[in-house]
Amino acid sequence: MKKRCLILLASMALLLGACSSKEKESTTVALDDVVNKNNPSGDLAPLDKKVKVVIAEDGAASGAGFYIAKEKGYFADYNIEVEFAQFGNSDEMLPALASGDVDIAGGVSTASFFNAIAQGIDVKIIADKGHNVPGKSYFSFVIGNQMKDEIKEYKDFKGKRIAVSSKNSIDEYIYLEMLKHAGLTPDDVEFVLLGDFGSMLGAIENGSVDAALQIEPLIAQGIENGFHVRFGDTTDYAPESQIALVLGSPQFMNDEKNVSLRFMAAYLKGVRDYNDAFIKGKGKAEVIDIMTKYTALKDPALWEKVFVTGLDPDGKMFLDDIVKQYDAYKANGAISGDVDFDKAVDTSVTEKAVEILGAYER
Repeated sequence: MKKRCLILLASMALLLGACSSKEKESTTVALDDVVNKNNPSGDLAPLDKKVKVVIAEDGAASGAGFYIAKEKGYFADYNIEVEFAQFGNSDEMLPALASGDVDIAGGVSTASFFNAIAQGIDVKIIADKGHNVPGKSYFSFVIGNQMKDEIKEYKDFKGKRIAVSSKNSIDEYIYLEMLKHAGLTPDDVEFVLLGDFGSMLGAIENGSVDAALQIEPLIAQGIENGFHVRFGDTTDYAPESQIALVLGSPQFMNDEKNVSLRFMAAYLKGVRDYNDAFIKGKGKAEVIDIMTKYTALKDPALWEKVFVTGLDPDGKMFLDDIVKQYDAYKANGAISGDVDFDKAVDTSVTEKAVEILGAYER
């Protein structure tokens, strides 16, 4: 872990020493925030010149707001062109984000993420990109079919082999919260580190593990194939866990406010269509078509069965839980230094976009 953090920070230092090759000519153009229904967007005026915004995104379902906003023309209404840049994981995104080569990223909480911020890497936490919906958690525990008669309550995890995809991350955080809820300690169970969610399907099917902290759509796919069943729900013991975050580069947030505000307005419109589809049933077929285009889940019928990622239509996050995760990593000795959350969290552009669009009718 220590070696990984040192490599990550060294990479960041190199990138921060270089100037970003991106140029956004329109950032110097003075635009007001007056809403005019005659604008293509129905609210803010488009930028005078087309601006490219680079989003670090890995095809996760939690990127729905980005995908929908692009496909439905919400970015184009503001004269914004989006480009998706692929990265292997959240930690790999940070150097490019900090240097301004990437404007927006979708990330998850890890100790290395907080370590980077503590060491002076300036990225901003700006909006929700994934949380569990009560009773329908998209990131939750499953148990093998052979365990259905043996594991009926959380306390029955005692002595069992439980697969988790990573340590010092949101995954381990949720795992430990479950153990507390069950009245168990880490010594009461066998922790099995399986870095790939896909490999958990085979491990639980062949009995190598008894349970796993799994993610959609693999939860639904495993149920379809008879490998496992859902067990409880993450909101039983972590009702307000912040799973994923929208992150902004300091340049994009501080120096390109005309662009970032319009970007956020478009993003929230996409998230609202997503909520309309999966919560209210409005325009669902169109949204599922978009999701099959951008994510690994290509079966429209299975989208009717998955527990979808919770995305707040006003971009609100569980800020207290983000701090709680940080405190947990620090207590485990995985973080050196301190994070100033008043500086790291910047929801101003999100709040301004909601002010312009109006609060979502739930």
